[in-house]
Amino acid sequence: MRNQPAKQTPKDRLVVALDLPDRGSALKMVERLTGAVGMFKIGSQLFTAEGPALVHEIVKAGEKVFLDLKFHDIPNTVAGAVESAARLGVSILNVHTLGGSEMMRAAAHAVGERGLLWITRPAVLGVTVLTSMDKTDLADVGIASDLRGEVVRLATLARDSGLDGIVASPEEIRLIRECITAEDYIVLTPGVRPAWSEKGDQKRVAQPADAIRDGADFIVIGRAITESADPRAATDRILDEIAHAQ
Repeated sequence: MRNQPAKQTPKDRLVVALDLPDRGSALKMVERLTGAVGMFKIGSQLFTAEGPALVHEIVKAGEKVFLDLKFHDIPNTVAGAVESAARLGVSILNVHTLGGSEMMRAAAHAVGERGLLWITRPAVLGVTVLTSMDKTDLADVGIASDLRGEVVRLATLARDSGLDGIVASPEEIRLIRECITAEDYIVLTPGVRPAWSEKGDQKRVAQPADAIRDGADFIVIGRAITESADPRAATDRILDEIAHAQ
């Protein structure tokens, strides 16, 4: 099953991170960007504040949601969480690859063999190494391998465990595409920053056009849009960069 269209428009490929504190500010941003972006990301901050009801509300309004909660627990618990997320109607959700192959297989199974519960099954992606981390951070937690090699190893494990794709930084997109050649393997890339925006706390970053040229299916952009004085105008600038890269 292919989880994204064969031909994507610039809008389809842009995911806006709703890293906002509450329902009101999130819905206001969704309203401002409706029709201009392909998907909205709801992460830990907003989900913890507002819960599943907000996800359902945005999906019911006709928007697509990437639920970015990075599930990481015992296999049975993750399978249950994935099934609950799928019932909300999200388009993409993710799990941590460091949870291991058994956990990832359980996540894939929750929307696979049991996927007849939903008309449209969400894509389940694996998180490799957070874009806020570099090789020093990996060493701090006891991972001594090369960062890029670690990302490819985890991406391969995710593929072999039945996941639909991977969440990886801009620096690893091209390498993943070289090592994993399956046409329908999704690469979703956070850590994307237009040249005119602040880098923030991300360490492994790239500009939108570069990420698209290297092979990202989806790029996630937050503060460059949500903290802009004119979020719609900022979005249009980014869409133009994506269009020129396709």
